[in-house]
This record gives sequence, C-alpha cells and structure tokens, in this order.
Amino acid sequence: MAGYIAEFFGFRSEDHSDASLSHAAKRQCPFLGDTCTKVLSRDAEIAGVCAIRQMTEGSPPVICCPNRMYADQYKLLYKVASKAFNEKLNLYAGRNAVLKAKSENGAVAVFGHGWGGELRLPQRRGTGSYFVDWVLAKLDGNGDLIEFTAIEVQTIDTTGNYREARKKLLLDRSLSVDTVGLNWENVSKRIIPQIIYKGQVLQREELCKTGLFFVSPKPVFDRVLTRLGGKAKLPIFPKQPASINFIAYDYSDEEFMDGEIRNLEIVEEHCTTVYKIQEAFSSLDLPEGNVYRDAIKRSLYG
Repeated sequence: MAGYIAEFFGFRSEDHSDASLSHAAKRQCPFLGDTCTKVLSRDAEIAGVCAIRQMTEGSPPVICCPNRMYADQYKLLYKVASKAFNEKLNLYAGRNAVLKAKSENGAVAVFGHGWGGELRLPQRRGTGSYFVDWVLAKLDGNGDLIEFTAIEVQTIDTTGNYREARKKLLLDRSLSVDTVGLNWENVSKRIIPQIIYKGQVLQREELCKTGLFFVSPKPVFDRVLTRLGGKAKLPIFPKQPASINFIAYDYSDEEFMDGEIRNLEIVEEHCTTVYKIQEAFSSLDLPEGNVYRDAIKRSLYG
C-alpha cells in the first residue's frame, strides 16, 4: 500500500501559510496547544501526522491521530454530553465539577486525557479492559452524581511508514507518496470485540443510562458497520443502558482557507444495542460448501 500525509501538525499538507509552517517548525499540535505527542517508533521523533490519504483516486483523508478529534477545545465532548443528557451543561475536569454544579445548577464532570485523572477501576483477569477513553458524569444542583456515559474514540492505525514523506514536508512542504497504509484489519481483530466487551460492562451499570458512545472518522464508521453486515443487521434502538451509539465525526464541508484548520462535525449516527452487534459479529456470511475442494481441483487439473 502507499499513501500521502493529508494533514501535518493540524493543517493540510498543501497549506504553505505562516500558521502551518510555524506549527510544523515548533512541532506544535494546535488541538492540544502544546507539543505534538505522536512520535515515530524507531527514534521517538515528533511525527505531527494527523491524517493519511491513500493513493486510490477519490480516497478521503482518514484521521489517524486521536488528538485531531478534539479540535475546537474538545467540542466533541460537549456534543456527546448534550446527546447523552438531553441538556446543555458546562464541562469541568473531575472533582472540579462538584462546586461548579452547585453554583450552576448542574454540570458535567469529565474523566480522561488529563481532564479529571484516571478512574480507579478494578483490574480484570484475562483479556479485555474496562477502560474507556472518556467518562462524562452528570451532576445535579447539589453536586450529586445522577448518571454518566462513556465515550470510546477510535481513529485508524497505520501500516508501513511515512518517514520520508514527513522529512519532505518539514524540509520544503513538498507532498510525496510513502509506504504508509491504513490498518483496516484492526476493525475485526480489535475494535469490534472491544465495543462488545465494553458495551456489556456498561450495560450492568445502574447509572449508565445511554450505554457507550463509539466515535470515529466516517471511513472507520463505515468499515465497522460493513464488517457487521450493514445497518440492516443493526436495527435502530432508542438510547438505553445496552446502547452502542455510533457517531461518525469527520471533516465538515464548510469552506476554509490556507492558514485555517478544517472543522469537524457529526456527519452520521446510528444507535443500536450491544446484543445486536454481538449477534452480527458472530453470524458470518459463509461461502458455498466445498470451496477448498474446488480450489484444489482447479490448481491440480486446471
């Protein structure tokens, strides 16, 4: 496989504006307001790669860095909180939300990615993990916990590398192809089993009334649903403790100029249940019988 770096330190790779060049020179992530945390595996150099585009004509840029999803001051979290709790509340890091809830007649406590510290969950024996990327906890006007929801954010992993393409972008902002590809195999091997496991855990939580929100770029959203047999095998359900709320969060069609960061927005949603996902994942579309026999005969006898 081969592909291009589509976004570099937050800006289009084709962007030669002062803002894009400055962020690259300083190795700064505009979404974190700090040094980019994505590094190359071999020598730990700062990568700065936000999105990849495959060489295939018409292929869209696919976000490969989770921090890219948190553009516009973590706007994504506010959108999910509004959907989960059916009201607009301010978000605060962890226990800071308690006093704010009392003064604002309600607030949302955020846990994850440096907002409110890691929740101390029990260790699980064997495979699987309880941990999700984000927990949003709704507090009432007394600062008491009413309910919570969980968010898993999944971008795409890459194969190959983009080391040479990155060097050329840093040198003279020239765009070049490299061996980088998109690791779609992880959709089946890792992503879907995690959705099922975490969805089942959350379904048992008495205060988790809306289940799990699974947020990904549109191409990942499409690949997950296709792997599960399409929307026909995943009927829509209202939000409930067993919900898996798929959200495609991707590039907006709004016009933007060089020196500006392209906005993200919710482009598609699909709410089903963890039971339907488990059922779809285990019911594979099998080929006709004797495919191996026929292949052997063709190879042997032509």
